[in-house]
Amino acid sequence: MSQNTLRVLRIVDGTSVDGPGLRTSIYFAGCRHACEGCHNTQSWNFDAGEDMTVDEILDYVEREGFNVSLSGGDPLYQIDALMPLLHELKVRGYNVWCYTGFTYEQVYDDESLRRVLDYVDVLVDGPFILSERDISLLFRGSRNQRLIDTAASDPSHIVQWH
Repeated sequence: MSQNTLRVLRIVDGTSVDGPGLRTSIYFAGCRHACEGCHNTQSWNFDAGEDMTVDEILDYVEREGFNVSLSGGDPLYQIDALMPLLHELKVRGYNVWCYTGFTYEQVYDDESLRRVLDYVDVLVDGPFILSERDISLLFRGSRNQRLIDTAASDPSHIVQWH
């Protein structure tokens, strides 16, 4: 896979479960977090799905016109290929949410991963923890996961939405 392609499981348009309003959710292949109770274990396989170019993904997003949520798997395992997509989504004015099993602090402390924070409006962070599962939570599955406004956040002051 080149830096111009991403491994995508599926793209769902018009969904309201992965962020506010109707959104286009892009589900990426590959995850090493292996969370017990994960509802999407088929996404763990890095070879699942199909290769899609950044342009193909953008064409789909533009055709639907919804804001975008990145999920998976874990999109951050494809960080180098993800960056051109994130850049283009921001240039085109889309609100972008990213779901990851990494915590905000792990993302911030990793120079390679930290780049996403300049392009993602909300980072939904942390692994799913079965013992903290709570179906009443908005846009996340377990109490440890946070909805982080990246523009208003740094490691010493994280704004958490409830």
